[in-house]
Amino acid sequence: MAGTITRAQLTEAVYQEVGLSRNESSELVESLLSEVSEALVRGEMVKFSSFGSFSVRDKNERIGRNPKTGEEVSILPRRVITFRASQVLKNNINPPESIIQDD
Repeated sequence: MAGTITRAQLTEAVYQEVGLSRNESSELVESLLSEVSEALVRGEMVKFSSFGSFSVRDKNERIGRNPKTGEEVSILPRRVITFRASQVLKNNINPPESIIQDD
């Protein structure tokens, strides 16, 4: 596995590809991430064409189990972020011609 892509690396990529100054590139990346975050907090879906979509889902309270002790514990209701990859991204990760099919 490769490493993690950081904000600094995203900023550098924008700087290299778009030609904005480093400060402008940093502001653009921060603005984009802030806008996505705020939309998710409002409960809106965020879609990136040919990449995927992020959405927030509400999970109800439920009973869980401590795997070490087996003790039942109550898991409080919460909101979770989900990501669904687009078919384009899925095909980039696993190209259709790379899938072996039995005849």
